[in-house]
Amino acid sequence: MLLTIYFLTFTFVMSSVRQQKIESLLQRELASFFLQQSKSRYKGAMISVTQVRLTGDLSLARIYVSIFGGGKKEEIFELIEHQTGEIRMKIAASIKNQLRYMPELEFRLDDSIDYAMNIDKLLKRK
Repeated sequence: MLLTIYFLTFTFVMSSVRQQKIESLLQRELASFFLQQSKSRYKGAMISVTQVRLTGDLSLARIYVSIFGGGKKEEIFELIEHQTGEIRMKIAASIKNQLRYMPELEFRLDDSIDYAMNIDKLLKRK
């Protein structure tokens, strides 16, 4: 019984570490991609990859992005969503020696910075 609990705990910790490594790798590669492509594809907007979260089976990566400048955030975000397949292919090509299977990408708009600025503005008003 104790051996089984130890094995399950060890397996869970190992998968979590692997997830964190892959999340970090994807975040670096996506940030580099958006840095290189922002001027030509995304109207000069600065796109920051704030967080990457992988599902337990490593099949889906949820990428949270913040968008600054370059027009309306919604338009830029729609461009990113429209090009998800192409982005996935380019990232897969750049990390092909480090990752056997490239997870599906799901982009989400991260508005936590806007939320924090709004709270800060409300607190300063009083």
